Amino acid sequence: MAERGYRLKLIKYYALSGLVIVSFLVIASGRGQAAQKNAETKDARYAVAVLPAPVLNTPDFNSIFGGSDGRTLKLTAKNLIEEVEFIALPHTVFVIEKTIMKDSREILKVSTNDYPYHSVSGYYIDSRFVEKRLKKPQERRKELPDKNTIIKRLLSADGAIYVWGGNYSKGIPEMLEFYKPSGTLSDDVLKRWTLKGVDCSGLLYEATGGYTPRNTDSLFSLGIPVDVKGLSPDEIAKKLNPLDIIVYKRHVLIVLNSREVIESTISRGVHVKNLLIAVRAVSEIMQPANDSKGDGKGDKFVVRRWHPE
Repeated sequence: MAERGYRLKLIKYYALSGLVIVSFLVIASGRGQAAQKNAETKDARYAVAVLPAPVLNTPDFNSIFGGSDGRTLKLTAKNLIEEVEFIALPHTVFVIEKTIMKDSREILKVSTNDYPYHSVSGYYIDSRFVEKRLKKPQERRKELPDKNTIIKRLLSADGAIYVWGGNYSKGIPEMLEFYKPSGTLSDDVLKRWTLKGVDCSGLLYEATGGYTPRNTDSLFSLGIPVDVKGLSPDEIAKKLNPLDIIVYKRHVLIVLNSREVIESTISRGVHVKNLLIAVRAVSEIMQPANDSKGDGKGDKFVVRRWHPE
């Protein structure tokens, strides 16, 4: 009996020793992974969006989403958050230029090929929307959807509010988690806090899955020109095809079919309107032109055909 008891003690001892060794290995492995992650975070030169990521022209996110009282959204007289540049879609790749600590939050100064526009102040993202990488990841894959898919997506945004820099009409609920308001928000402020809306070029950007240029100025040279110079509004309307775009200074309208266009405006948000009425209204204040570089800006508008189908 004594010998049996001794053997049982040995078995328990080795069993416990094995557990200790396994536990030690697990802890050591976890520490190694954490150390590797910390090193990667510290020395990372790139970041990849894992969520729709707001890109601002200021590092001070807190002053925009919350303010001094934690519940004030910084808006202009027209209810715009002008610090928002665009919403980077998931898989967008950023180059990290600088890391800034703001109220214990890590803000990254970045650049990206998805938004190749010059800025004196630079562009900034909250690191919680991205994963950092040591090596440069593959750029976000851009695939042009077919016409019907794009038109369905455009129409699905009908009724969304106008959000300056917005191109994700579903909104970003994580904004309420990362920048939690200190009180109850009205429905309108809630939509703007979560950036649940689109601007005019953002409407097209979202519908094409980020295939088209993000800013209106770049749309002046998208695709090929439709010859509209010197034509009447009725003549222009007859020449337009689905997804042709009518572009003028700081605005774009998108043709849906032979009768309708869709646009996003500050006063009405995303809405569908009569094609001929829209062309007539634009023609009252602008002259039709073909040249996107010269006579297509200022007091002129152009029509661009960009979808290959």
